[in-house]
Amino acid sequence: MITVTIERLSAANAQILSFAIEGHAKFAKPGKDIICAGVSAVSVGTVNAIEELAGIELPASMKSGWLRSDIPVTADAASNEKAQLLLEGMIVMLNSIAASYGKYVDIRQQFRE
Repeated sequence: MITVTIERLSAANAQILSFAIEGHAKFAKPGKDIICAGVSAVSVGTVNAIEELAGIELPASMKSGWLRSDIPVTADAASNEKAQLLLEGMIVMLNSIAASYGKYVDIRQQFRE
């Protein structure tokens, strides 16, 4: 199973502080697993989009079946807003995958409070 953990600041301030994606769906053989491919494309694409469109370099760590990033806050409020919007978009896409393949993808949100 793929576990996605989204860490937010608080219930009142839902700013995304970090995300972690770990595990394998085991829906199909490696290289043919559409769920792993979809989750990877969405998450890595989001990291790349944040770097390209918001100009924020994410400190992301990645290896097979694992991606984690803490989201830095910059002095540029517009860049921070773009990054947050892209991250919210990632969550929508991951929820879409989970809606169809919930047996293989678990999405959790937690608050730092």
